Amino acid sequence: MLKKKSFFMLTTLMLVLSIFISACSGSNNGSNSAPASEDKKEPTSAETRSFKTVKGDIQIPVKPQRIVTDFYGGELLSVGANVVGVEPTAFQNPFLTDLLKEKGTKEVGDPTNLEKTLELKPDLIVVMKDTNYEALSKIAPTLYIPYGTTTNIYDTVKLFGDITGEKEKAEQFIVAFDKKAAEGRARLKGVIDEKATFGLYELTDKNALWIFGDNAGRGGQAVYNALKLNMPKKTASSKEQTVQLSMEVLPQYDADYMFLTTYDPEKKGDALKQLKSSAVWGNLPAVKNNRVFFNDFDTYYRYDPIAITGQIDMIVDMLIEREKENKAKK
Repeated sequence: MLKKKSFFMLTTLMLVLSIFISACSGSNNGSNSAPASEDKKEPTSAETRSFKTVKGDIQIPVKPQRIVTDFYGGELLSVGANVVGVEPTAFQNPFLTDLLKEKGTKEVGDPTNLEKTLELKPDLIVVMKDTNYEALSKIAPTLYIPYGTTTNIYDTVKLFGDITGEKEKAEQFIVAFDKKAAEGRARLKGVIDEKATFGLYELTDKNALWIFGDNAGRGGQAVYNALKLNMPKKTASSKEQTVQLSMEVLPQYDADYMFLTTYDPEKKGDALKQLKSSAVWGNLPAVKNNRVFFNDFDTYYRYDPIAITGQIDMIVDMLIEREKENKAKK
């Protein structure tokens, strides 16, 4: 009787075990039977995908976790990327300084230093310059994105949202940018003549004078694309983003409002003094009407998405204040 009872218990145990094993194996028979939560799992750092570049198709992480870059710090930060290394002048960008400090981002030199990059253990490298491309590619997948690949803030943010696997954050950034731009245009309504022209100029310490379009920094995208202010006629008809000017032709490129940055790393001020003392400069309508703005180089040189967004309020504020000042003088 005891033997029969033991045999029955053993048989029952084996049957239960068989059902349990069958149920476990059945839950892994294809994606249709997987729980809904499995479909929404974040990609692991090991998952990769192909990304097309001018250097060919590169296998990159679906969700890169540690990125080293040279000149794309702002572009990557705009979509929430973890930038662990960036070139030195990024730390002089007033729109990025705090963000870089918060993330503990390290300086990796220019050109990108191989030893410093290796120490940061990146899983992705994104460069504007291809100086050390082959060597960097041995450290981590490296994307070479040449300067001028994109021509506006929208395409830029979408590109880097794609690179980092953060398309949703890219869309969120664009929505916020459009809102900021619309607010800026609304604030200027009734303050600025709709037909007024705006020119972006830069003077170098070598006395070279340049005028800029809408995609070469100096506030171009904020002024022309976000606030939709008018270019000088000569600039609008040119296909070039930068044109060097002589003093003789400057009056042909002048504008009702002129924004001037000065590249003067040693802060000598000699070139600016010489420009201001010129009779040609003194006779420009913008100079006579107190509508010339001398802007900080490090602030307005920047053209990353975060900088462009920040420049909108700064430009609107200075225009409103100057118009108030000019009206008070009348």
